[in-house]
Amino acid sequence: MTYNYLLDLALILLSTKVLGLLVKRFQMPQVVGALLAGLILGPAVFDILQETDFIAKMAELGVIVIMFTAGMDTNIRELKQTGKSGFIVALLGVLIPLIMGTGLMYLFNKGESENVLLQNVFIGIVLTATSVSITVETLKELGKLSTKVGNTILAASLIDDILGLIALTIVTSMVGSEVSIIGVLIKIVLFFVFAAIAGYLFYRILKWCTNQVDDKNLHRFPIAAFVICLIMAYSAEHFFGVADIIGAFIAGLVIANTSKSKYIASKFNPLSYLLLSPIFFASIGIKVIIPSMDWTFVLFSILLILVAIFSKLIGCGIGGKFCGFNNKESMQVGFGMACRGEVALIVANKGVAMGLMDEKYFGPVIVMVVFAAIFTPIILKIVFKSKDDFKDDFHQSDLIDSYDKVGKMDKLQHKLLDTQKIKLNN
Repeated sequence: MTYNYLLDLALILLSTKVLGLLVKRFQMPQVVGALLAGLILGPAVFDILQETDFIAKMAELGVIVIMFTAGMDTNIRELKQTGKSGFIVALLGVLIPLIMGTGLMYLFNKGESENVLLQNVFIGIVLTATSVSITVETLKELGKLSTKVGNTILAASLIDDILGLIALTIVTSMVGSEVSIIGVLIKIVLFFVFAAIAGYLFYRILKWCTNQVDDKNLHRFPIAAFVICLIMAYSAEHFFGVADIIGAFIAGLVIANTSKSKYIASKFNPLSYLLLSPIFFASIGIKVIIPSMDWTFVLFSILLILVAIFSKLIGCGIGGKFCGFNNKESMQVGFGMACRGEVALIVANKGVAMGLMDEKYFGPVIVMVVFAAIFTPIILKIVFKSKDDFKDDFHQSDLIDSYDKVGKMDKLQHKLLDTQKIKLNN
Protein backbone atom coordinates (compact mmCIF):
# COMPACT_ATOMS: atom_id res chain seq x y z
CA MET A 1 0.00 0.00 0.00
CA THR A 2 1.34 3.44 -0.96
CA TYR A 3 0.76 6.59 1.04
CA ASN A 4 1.46 9.08 -1.76
CA TYR A 5 -2.17 10.15 -1.68
CA LEU A 6 -1.50 11.83 1.68
CA LEU A 7 1.21 14.02 0.13
CA ASP A 8 -1.03 14.76 -2.87
CA LEU A 9 -3.80 15.80 -0.53
CA ALA A 10 -1.47 18.06 1.46
CA LEU A 11 -0.21 19.75 -1.73
CA ILE A 12 -3.75 20.31 -3.02
CA LEU A 13 -5.01 21.82 0.24
CA LEU A 14 -1.94 24.03 0.69
CA SER A 15 -1.80 25.29 -2.92
CA THR A 16 -5.54 25.93 -3.22
CA LYS A 17 -5.54 27.93 0.01
CA VAL A 18 -2.43 29.97 -0.84
CA LEU A 19 -3.58 30.77 -4.38
CA GLY A 20 -7.13 31.34 -3.14
CA LEU A 21 -5.87 34.02 -0.74
CA LEU A 22 -3.66 35.45 -3.48
CA VAL A 23 -6.45 35.88 -6.04
CA LYS A 24 -8.73 37.24 -3.31
CA ARG A 25 -6.32 40.17 -2.94
CA PHE A 26 -7.08 40.96 -6.59
CA GLN A 27 -10.83 40.95 -5.82
CA MET A 28 -11.37 37.55 -7.49
CA PRO A 29 -13.31 34.57 -6.03
CA GLN A 30 -11.15 31.96 -4.29
CA VAL A 31 -12.53 29.32 -6.66
CA VAL A 32 -10.20 30.77 -9.32
CA GLY A 33 -7.21 30.12 -7.06
CA ALA A 34 -8.22 26.48 -6.59
CA LEU A 35 -8.54 25.99 -10.35
CA LEU A 36 -5.16 27.62 -10.97
CA ALA A 37 -3.58 25.45 -8.27
CA GLY A 38 -4.63 22.28 -10.06
CA LEU A 39 -3.54 23.69 -13.41
CA ILE A 40 -0.10 24.74 -12.17
CA LEU A 41 0.65 21.57 -10.20
CA GLY A 42 -0.88 19.28 -12.82
CA PRO A 43 0.54 17.89 -16.09
CA ALA A 44 -0.17 21.15 -17.96
CA VAL A 45 2.64 23.04 -16.12
CA PHE A 46 4.87 21.42 -13.47
CA ASP A 47 3.46 17.88 -13.57
CA ILE A 48 3.79 17.47 -9.80
CA LEU A 49 0.28 16.04 -9.41
CA GLN A 50 -1.51 13.56 -11.64
CA GLU A 51 -5.11 12.47 -11.52
CA THR A 52 -5.33 9.34 -9.40
CA ASP A 53 -8.29 7.15 -8.55
CA PHE A 54 -8.27 8.64 -5.05
CA ILE A 55 -8.37 12.25 -6.33
CA ALA A 56 -11.05 11.40 -8.90
CA LYS A 57 -13.34 9.79 -6.30
CA MET A 58 -12.77 12.53 -3.73
CA ALA A 59 -13.49 15.14 -6.41
CA GLU A 60 -16.73 13.35 -7.30
CA LEU A 61 -17.70 13.31 -3.63
CA GLY A 62 -16.78 17.00 -3.50
CA VAL A 63 -19.14 18.01 -6.30
CA ILE A 64 -21.90 15.89 -4.73
CA VAL A 65 -21.52 17.73 -1.41
CA ILE A 66 -21.36 21.10 -3.17
CA MET A 67 -24.66 20.42 -4.94
CA PHE A 68 -26.17 18.96 -1.76
CA THR A 69 -25.38 22.12 0.21
CA ALA A 70 -26.64 24.20 -2.73
CA GLY A 71 -29.95 22.35 -2.45
CA MET A 72 -30.10 23.07 1.29
CA ASP A 73 -29.42 26.77 0.63
CA THR A 74 -32.12 26.97 -2.05
CA ASN A 75 -35.37 28.76 -1.36
CA ILE A 76 -38.04 26.25 -2.46
CA ARG A 77 -40.66 28.89 -3.11
CA GLU A 78 -38.28 30.91 -5.26
CA LEU A 79 -37.26 27.76 -7.14
CA LYS A 80 -40.92 26.96 -7.86
CA GLN A 81 -41.48 30.48 -9.09
CA THR A 82 -38.43 30.27 -11.36
CA GLY A 83 -39.32 26.81 -12.73
CA LYS A 84 -40.93 28.25 -15.86
CA SER A 85 -38.19 30.81 -16.42
CA GLY A 86 -35.59 28.11 -15.72
CA PHE A 87 -37.02 25.94 -18.49
CA ILE A 88 -37.04 28.79 -21.02
CA VAL A 89 -33.47 29.80 -20.10
CA ALA A 90 -32.30 26.18 -20.29
CA LEU A 91 -34.02 25.50 -23.62
CA LEU A 92 -32.47 28.53 -25.35
CA GLY A 93 -29.23 27.86 -23.48
CA VAL A 94 -29.07 24.46 -25.19
CA LEU A 95 -30.35 25.36 -28.66
CA ILE A 96 -28.12 28.41 -29.29
CA PRO A 97 -24.81 26.72 -28.26
CA LEU A 98 -25.85 23.62 -30.24
CA ILE A 99 -26.40 25.68 -33.39
CA MET A 100 -23.33 27.92 -32.98
CA GLY A 101 -21.07 25.00 -32.04
CA THR A 102 -22.23 22.99 -35.05
CA GLY A 103 -21.60 26.00 -37.32
CA LEU A 104 -18.09 26.49 -35.94
CA MET A 105 -17.20 22.83 -36.41
CA TYR A 106 -18.56 22.95 -39.97
CA LEU A 107 -15.88 25.55 -40.83
CA PHE A 108 -13.05 23.27 -39.65
CA ASN A 109 -14.39 19.79 -40.33
CA LYS A 110 -15.41 19.21 -43.94
CA GLY A 111 -14.32 15.61 -44.34
CA GLU A 112 -16.01 13.01 -46.50
CA SER A 113 -16.83 10.68 -43.62
CA GLU A 114 -20.42 9.50 -43.40
CA ASN A 115 -20.47 10.75 -39.80
CA VAL A 116 -19.22 14.27 -40.62
CA LEU A 117 -22.62 15.86 -39.81
CA LEU A 118 -22.80 14.02 -36.50
CA GLN A 119 -19.22 15.07 -35.74
CA ASN A 120 -20.15 18.71 -36.32
CA VAL A 121 -23.28 18.44 -34.20
CA PHE A 122 -21.32 16.72 -31.44
CA ILE A 123 -19.21 19.82 -30.69
CA GLY A 124 -22.46 21.70 -30.28
CA ILE A 125 -23.58 19.09 -27.75
CA VAL A 126 -20.31 19.51 -25.84
CA LEU A 127 -21.08 23.23 -25.56
CA THR A 128 -24.58 22.65 -24.17
CA ALA A 129 -23.26 21.30 -20.86
CA THR A 130 -23.19 23.80 -17.98
CA SER A 131 -20.97 23.23 -14.95
CA VAL A 132 -23.19 24.75 -12.28
CA SER A 133 -20.96 23.72 -9.35
CA ILE A 134 -18.41 26.51 -9.98
CA THR A 135 -21.22 29.03 -10.47
CA VAL A 136 -22.91 27.84 -7.27
CA GLU A 137 -19.73 28.24 -5.24
CA THR A 138 -19.17 31.71 -6.69
CA LEU A 139 -22.77 32.82 -6.03
CA LYS A 140 -22.50 31.51 -2.46
CA GLU A 141 -19.32 33.51 -1.99
CA LEU A 142 -21.05 36.63 -3.38
CA GLY A 143 -24.19 36.01 -1.29
CA LYS A 144 -26.38 35.82 -4.42
CA LEU A 145 -27.35 32.13 -4.47
CA SER A 146 -30.81 32.62 -2.96
CA THR A 147 -31.77 35.52 -5.24
CA LYS A 148 -34.24 35.22 -8.11
CA VAL A 149 -31.35 35.18 -10.59
CA GLY A 150 -29.47 32.56 -8.55
CA ASN A 151 -32.49 30.28 -8.36
CA THR A 152 -33.15 30.71 -12.08
CA ILE A 153 -29.56 29.65 -12.83
CA LEU A 154 -29.97 26.61 -10.57
CA ALA A 155 -33.28 25.59 -12.11
CA ALA A 156 -31.98 26.16 -15.65
CA SER A 157 -28.80 24.18 -15.01
CA LEU A 158 -30.78 21.18 -13.78
CA ILE A 159 -33.03 21.25 -16.85
CA ASP A 160 -29.97 21.97 -18.99
CA ASP A 161 -28.40 18.66 -17.90
CA ILE A 162 -31.54 16.75 -18.85
CA LEU A 163 -31.82 18.41 -22.27
CA GLY A 164 -28.11 17.87 -22.90
CA LEU A 165 -28.45 14.21 -21.93
CA ILE A 166 -31.33 13.79 -24.38
CA ALA A 167 -29.35 15.47 -27.19
CA LEU A 168 -26.29 13.32 -26.46
CA THR A 169 -28.40 10.17 -26.44
CA ILE A 170 -30.00 11.01 -29.78
CA VAL A 171 -26.65 11.61 -31.50
CA THR A 172 -24.88 8.59 -29.99
CA SER A 173 -27.87 6.39 -30.84
CA MET A 174 -27.31 7.22 -34.50
CA VAL A 175 -23.80 5.75 -34.27
CA GLY A 176 -24.38 2.65 -32.22
CA SER A 177 -27.41 0.43 -31.92
CA GLU A 178 -26.88 -0.28 -28.24
CA VAL A 179 -28.48 3.00 -27.14
CA SER A 180 -32.27 3.29 -26.99
CA ILE A 181 -33.66 6.83 -27.12
CA ILE A 182 -37.06 5.77 -25.81
CA GLY A 183 -35.41 3.79 -23.02
CA VAL A 184 -33.39 6.81 -21.88
CA LEU A 185 -36.43 9.11 -21.95
CA ILE A 186 -38.39 6.59 -19.88
CA LYS A 187 -35.54 6.38 -17.36
CA ILE A 188 -35.45 10.17 -17.01
CA VAL A 189 -39.18 10.33 -16.33
CA LEU A 190 -38.96 7.43 -13.88
CA PHE A 191 -36.12 9.14 -12.03
CA PHE A 192 -38.20 12.22 -11.29
CA VAL A 193 -41.10 10.02 -10.21
CA PHE A 194 -38.70 8.14 -7.92
CA ALA A 195 -37.21 11.44 -6.64
CA ALA A 196 -40.66 12.79 -5.79
CA ILE A 197 -41.72 9.63 -3.91
CA ALA A 198 -38.37 9.08 -2.16
CA GLY A 199 -38.06 12.76 -1.30
CA TYR A 200 -41.51 12.79 0.30
CA LEU A 201 -40.78 9.63 2.31
CA PHE A 202 -37.42 10.96 3.53
CA TYR A 203 -39.09 14.24 4.47
CA ARG A 204 -41.78 12.49 6.52
CA ILE A 205 -39.19 10.32 8.28
CA LEU A 206 -37.02 13.35 9.15
CA LYS A 207 -40.05 15.27 10.36
CA TRP A 208 -41.02 12.37 12.63
CA CYS A 209 -37.46 12.11 13.94
CA THR A 210 -37.44 15.84 14.67
CA ASN A 211 -40.35 15.39 17.07
CA GLN A 212 -38.73 12.38 18.74
CA VAL A 213 -35.13 13.55 19.17
CA ASP A 214 -34.13 16.13 21.78
CA ASP A 215 -31.55 18.86 21.31
CA LYS A 216 -28.79 16.76 22.89
CA ASN A 217 -28.91 14.28 20.00
CA LEU A 218 -29.02 16.71 17.08
CA HIS A 219 -25.72 15.30 15.81
CA ARG A 220 -27.68 12.38 14.34
CA PHE A 221 -29.38 14.58 11.75
CA PRO A 222 -26.28 15.49 9.64
CA ILE A 223 -25.38 11.80 9.36
CA ALA A 224 -28.91 10.88 8.30
CA ALA A 225 -28.96 13.75 5.82
CA PHE A 226 -25.65 12.66 4.26
CA VAL A 227 -26.96 9.10 3.92
CA ILE A 228 -30.02 10.44 2.07
CA CYS A 229 -27.73 12.52 -0.19
CA LEU A 230 -25.57 9.52 -1.11
CA ILE A 231 -28.57 7.24 -1.71
CA MET A 232 -30.20 9.79 -4.03
CA ALA A 233 -26.94 10.44 -5.89
CA TYR A 234 -26.25 6.72 -6.31
CA SER A 235 -29.80 5.96 -7.45
CA ALA A 236 -29.77 8.74 -10.01
CA GLU A 237 -26.55 7.56 -11.65
CA HIS A 238 -26.84 3.79 -11.22
CA PHE A 239 -30.50 3.08 -11.88
CA PHE A 240 -31.61 5.94 -14.11
CA GLY A 241 -28.47 7.16 -15.90
CA VAL A 242 -29.04 10.72 -14.62
CA ALA A 243 -26.10 12.74 -13.25
CA ASP A 244 -25.46 12.01 -9.58
CA ILE A 245 -25.27 15.74 -8.79
CA ILE A 246 -28.97 16.07 -9.69
CA GLY A 247 -29.83 13.40 -7.12
CA ALA A 248 -27.67 15.17 -4.53
CA PHE A 249 -29.31 18.51 -5.25
CA ILE A 250 -32.81 17.03 -4.87
CA ALA A 251 -31.71 15.51 -1.54
CA GLY A 252 -30.63 18.99 -0.48
CA LEU A 253 -34.07 20.35 -1.41
CA VAL A 254 -35.66 17.69 0.80
CA ILE A 255 -33.48 18.71 3.76
CA ALA A 256 -34.22 22.40 3.11
CA ASN A 257 -37.88 21.73 3.99
CA THR A 258 -37.07 20.41 7.46
CA SER A 259 -36.80 22.49 10.62
CA LYS A 260 -33.18 21.38 11.17
CA SER A 261 -31.90 22.43 7.73
CA LYS A 262 -29.76 25.31 9.02
CA TYR A 263 -28.15 23.11 11.67
CA ILE A 264 -27.42 20.37 9.12
CA ALA A 265 -26.00 22.87 6.61
CA SER A 266 -23.72 24.33 9.31
CA LYS A 267 -22.15 20.88 9.77
CA PHE A 268 -21.55 20.34 6.06
CA ASN A 269 -20.00 23.72 5.28
CA PRO A 270 -16.71 22.97 7.14
CA LEU A 271 -16.42 19.58 5.39
CA SER A 272 -16.90 21.20 2.00
CA TYR A 273 -14.65 24.19 2.70
CA LEU A 274 -11.78 22.35 4.38
CA LEU A 275 -11.52 19.23 2.21
CA LEU A 276 -13.91 18.37 -0.59
CA SER A 277 -14.33 21.65 -2.50
CA PRO A 278 -10.57 22.32 -2.86
CA ILE A 279 -10.03 18.78 -4.17
CA PHE A 280 -12.86 19.06 -6.69
CA PHE A 281 -11.82 22.41 -8.14
CA ALA A 282 -8.14 21.48 -8.20
CA SER A 283 -8.98 18.22 -9.98
CA ILE A 284 -10.39 20.18 -12.94
CA GLY A 285 -7.00 21.83 -13.45
CA ILE A 286 -5.14 18.55 -12.87
CA LYS A 287 -7.09 16.92 -15.73
CA VAL A 288 -5.70 19.41 -18.24
CA ILE A 289 -3.03 18.12 -20.63
CA ILE A 290 -2.08 20.70 -23.26
CA PRO A 291 -1.28 19.10 -26.65
CA SER A 292 1.28 20.38 -29.15
CA MET A 293 0.52 23.87 -30.46
CA ASP A 294 -0.11 24.77 -34.11
CA TRP A 295 -2.09 27.55 -35.79
CA THR A 296 -5.19 25.37 -36.21
CA PHE A 297 -5.17 24.48 -32.51
CA VAL A 298 -4.77 28.13 -31.48
CA LEU A 299 -7.40 29.48 -33.89
CA PHE A 300 -9.96 26.80 -33.13
CA SER A 301 -9.36 27.18 -29.38
CA ILE A 302 -9.94 30.93 -29.48
CA LEU A 303 -13.09 30.62 -31.59
CA LEU A 304 -14.39 27.77 -29.41
CA ILE A 305 -13.92 29.89 -26.28
CA LEU A 306 -15.78 32.82 -27.86
CA VAL A 307 -18.61 30.60 -29.07
CA ALA A 308 -18.83 28.85 -25.69
CA ILE A 309 -19.15 32.11 -23.75
CA PHE A 310 -21.32 34.14 -26.12
CA SER A 311 -23.66 31.30 -27.10
CA LYS A 312 -24.72 30.89 -23.45
CA LEU A 313 -24.80 34.65 -22.94
CA ILE A 314 -27.03 35.12 -26.00
CA GLY A 315 -29.23 32.05 -25.49
CA CYS A 316 -29.72 32.30 -21.74
CA GLY A 317 -29.74 36.09 -21.82
CA ILE A 318 -32.57 36.11 -24.37
CA GLY A 319 -34.35 33.51 -22.25
CA GLY A 320 -33.97 35.83 -19.26
CA LYS A 321 -35.50 38.72 -21.22
CA PHE A 322 -38.45 36.52 -22.20
CA CYS A 323 -38.97 35.79 -18.50
CA GLY A 324 -39.13 39.45 -17.51
CA PHE A 325 -35.57 40.06 -16.29
CA ASN A 326 -34.00 43.44 -16.98
CA ASN A 327 -30.83 43.78 -19.06
CA LYS A 328 -28.45 43.46 -16.09
CA GLU A 329 -30.24 40.41 -14.67
CA SER A 330 -30.36 38.77 -18.12
CA MET A 331 -26.60 39.31 -18.41
CA GLN A 332 -26.12 37.77 -14.95
CA VAL A 333 -28.14 34.70 -16.00
CA GLY A 334 -26.22 34.40 -19.28
CA PHE A 335 -22.79 34.58 -17.69
CA GLY A 336 -23.93 32.35 -14.81
CA MET A 337 -24.72 29.60 -17.32
CA ALA A 338 -21.48 30.10 -19.31
CA CYS A 339 -19.27 27.92 -17.12
CA ARG A 340 -18.14 24.52 -18.38
CA GLY A 341 -16.50 21.76 -16.39
CA GLU A 342 -16.18 18.04 -15.94
CA VAL A 343 -19.43 17.29 -17.82
CA ALA A 344 -18.06 18.81 -21.04
CA LEU A 345 -14.83 16.83 -20.63
CA ILE A 346 -16.74 13.59 -20.06
CA VAL A 347 -18.94 14.20 -23.11
CA ALA A 348 -15.91 15.05 -25.26
CA ASN A 349 -14.09 11.95 -24.08
CA LYS A 350 -17.12 9.83 -25.00
CA GLY A 351 -17.16 11.45 -28.44
CA VAL A 352 -13.51 10.54 -29.05
CA ALA A 353 -14.17 6.94 -27.99
CA MET A 354 -17.14 6.66 -30.38
CA GLY A 355 -15.43 8.37 -33.31
CA LEU A 356 -17.67 11.43 -33.11
CA MET A 357 -14.76 13.78 -32.41
CA ASP A 358 -11.19 13.73 -33.70
CA GLU A 359 -8.56 13.59 -30.94
CA LYS A 360 -6.97 16.81 -32.24
CA TYR A 361 -10.10 18.72 -31.16
CA PHE A 362 -9.98 17.37 -27.62
CA GLY A 363 -7.19 19.81 -26.72
CA PRO A 364 -9.22 22.92 -27.64
CA VAL A 365 -12.16 21.55 -25.65
CA ILE A 366 -9.89 21.29 -22.59
CA VAL A 367 -8.64 24.86 -23.11
CA MET A 368 -12.24 26.09 -23.45
CA VAL A 369 -13.32 24.32 -20.26
CA VAL A 370 -10.44 25.74 -18.23
CA PHE A 371 -10.90 29.25 -19.61
CA ALA A 372 -14.67 29.19 -18.98
CA ALA A 373 -14.16 27.79 -15.48
CA ILE A 374 -11.75 30.63 -14.62
CA PHE A 375 -13.59 33.35 -16.55
CA THR A 376 -17.06 32.73 -15.11
CA PRO A 377 -16.30 33.46 -11.41
CA ILE A 378 -14.45 36.65 -12.39
CA ILE A 379 -17.19 37.99 -14.68
CA LEU A 380 -19.92 37.03 -12.19
CA LYS A 381 -18.25 39.14 -9.52
CA ILE A 382 -18.27 42.07 -11.95
CA VAL A 383 -21.85 41.75 -13.25
CA PHE A 384 -23.28 41.21 -9.75
CA LYS A 385 -21.57 44.31 -8.42
CA SER A 386 -24.11 47.09 -7.93
CA LYS A 387 -23.68 50.78 -8.59
CA ASP A 388 -23.59 51.35 -4.85
CA ASP A 389 -20.61 49.00 -4.61
CA PHE A 390 -18.77 51.01 -7.24
CA LYS A 391 -19.73 54.22 -5.40
CA ASP A 392 -18.44 52.72 -2.15
CA ASP A 393 -15.16 51.79 -3.85
CA PHE A 394 -14.96 55.32 -5.27
CA HIS A 395 -15.68 56.92 -1.90
CA GLN A 396 -13.19 54.61 -0.21
CA SER A 397 -10.50 55.66 -2.65
CA ASP A 398 -11.46 59.32 -2.05
CA LEU A 399 -11.24 58.79 1.71
CA ILE A 400 -7.84 57.16 1.33
CA ASP A 401 -6.65 60.10 -0.77
CA SER A 402 -8.09 62.51 1.80
CA TYR A 403 -6.33 60.68 4.64
CA ASP A 404 -3.10 60.78 2.67
CA LYS A 405 -3.49 64.53 2.11
CA VAL A 406 -4.34 65.12 5.78
CA GLY A 407 -1.34 63.01 6.76
CA LYS A 408 0.94 65.03 4.48
CA MET A 409 -0.47 68.29 5.88
CA ASP A 410 0.10 67.06 9.44
CA LYS A 411 3.69 66.15 8.61
CA LEU A 412 4.22 69.59 7.02
CA GLN A 413 2.76 71.37 10.04
CA HIS A 414 4.97 69.32 12.39
CA LYS A 415 8.03 70.27 10.33
CA LEU A 416 7.09 73.97 10.46
CA LEU A 417 6.56 73.79 14.24
CA ASP A 418 9.91 72.04 14.69
CA THR A 419 11.61 74.73 12.60
CA GLN A 420 10.00 77.52 14.65
CA LYS A 421 11.07 75.80 17.91
CA ILE A 422 14.66 75.58 16.69
CA LYS A 423 14.65 79.29 15.76
CA LEU A 424 13.20 80.29 19.15
CA ASN A 425 15.80 78.18 20.98
CA ASN A 426 18.56 79.83 19.03
